[in-house]
Amino acid sequence: MMTEISLNVLDVAQNSIRAGASRIIIDIQVSHKEDRLKVIISDNGCGMTDSQLAHVDDPFYSTRTTRTIGLGIPFFKNGAEMTGGTFSIKSEAGKGTEVTAVFVLSHIDRMPLGDITSTMLSLITCNENIDFVYTYGVDNRSFTLDTREFRKILGDISYQEPDVYNYIKEYLQEHKDDLDQGKYI
Repeated sequence: MMTEISLNVLDVAQNSIRAGASRIIIDIQVSHKEDRLKVIISDNGCGMTDSQLAHVDDPFYSTRTTRTIGLGIPFFKNGAEMTGGTFSIKSEAGKGTEVTAVFVLSHIDRMPLGDITSTMLSLITCNENIDFVYTYGVDNRSFTLDTREFRKILGDISYQEPDVYNYIKEYLQEHKDDLDQGKYI
């Protein structure tokens, strides 16, 4: 089982990348009042057929040819549901996919969010040809990082240039820390 929600986010985003997505939207919302941590990951990749969608939470079904077992989605689903939360996937072939996991925030079995800053930094800097729209919110306050805005400013400068990489890392961490106010999510 994955030990952090951020690793589930990474796994689902990698599925989106393999599905040919040019835009991936990752939205994480924490509500202490509603006792909820909600993760929505959507893409404009190739989507899934109804048949593929019917088998998506079967760990022994995978569309990948390099391995026959796909544990990411079943673990993500189980992680959310064992806290009393919910999990859903909507997908349409040729249009894209949306994965939603809702965790009961205070549940003893909820895995921690983990290092979402490093997860997002890796996704963004290692996939410069993909647009990422990342929103992180805590109790009705949020920030959004949209790589399309960075691309307008940077032009052809790589996200892997040390100054750019460090700026993205600091931007993500400072905004998250501001919203978390020292709380470990």
